[in-house]
Amino acid sequence: MMHFKTTAIALALALAAAGAPAMAQQAPAKPPADAMTDPSFKREAVLAFIGVKPGDRVADIVAGRFTRALSVAVGPKGKVYAVEPAEVVKAHPEVMQMMNGAAAAAEGHNIEVLSAPVNALGLPSGLDAVFIRQNYHDLHDRFMGPADVPAFNRAVYAALKPGGVFVVLDHAAAKGSGLAATDTLHRIDADAAAAEVLAAGFKLDGQSDVFANPADPHDKNVFDPSIRGHTDQFMFRFRKPK
Repeated sequence: MMHFKTTAIALALALAAAGAPAMAQQAPAKPPADAMTDPSFKREAVLAFIGVKPGDRVADIVAGRFTRALSVAVGPKGKVYAVEPAEVVKAHPEVMQMMNGAAAAAEGHNIEVLSAPVNALGLPSGLDAVFIRQNYHDLHDRFMGPADVPAFNRAVYAALKPGGVFVVLDHAAAKGSGLAATDTLHRIDADAAAAEVLAAGFKLDGQSDVFANPADPHDKNVFDPSIRGHTDQFMFRFRKPK
């Protein structure tokens, strides 16, 4: 299920609206929380873990809550490719217009919106980093085709320059559960995700517990009120060998 859609679309809409004339007697839209405004996203820790620096070229897969933060981090000489898979756009045609509006509102105009089928994303080459936040598990779900996950990871590998990194942040499923919870609980076993990415030729370069929560029972949907916003999450940094 596309649990990312409300956040990505809402963020894009709010950013696009920021540059549009206000309608009579209508209060300005309040931008939804994102990594620039909500401390729970732990922006500085995530950006430091990715290693983003001014001038970098970064792809944000299923763009949304971190796109603005990446844009600011890479600066006017850098580039953020906001990648919306065509499967997302098919279900929500308005997303491209909204994301294009968000890109137009970005300081330095350093965001470029891209869309293509998930199995043929056509990522730009020579990237410094690729980031996917809480949506790697969706690659295995029905609405995504499902995606050819080994091919997706190989495509990310090919798009990165030698020494570039692929950072995966996602909701952790119970250890040993593999892919069983991707479409039901919106979770994936960290070991299963790592094994898939490593199979593409990457080397595991780092793991962060900044979003870890040992109290998470791992058996609840990530939207369950008892755990929403407090799920146990893993964050891996995979590096393409030089």
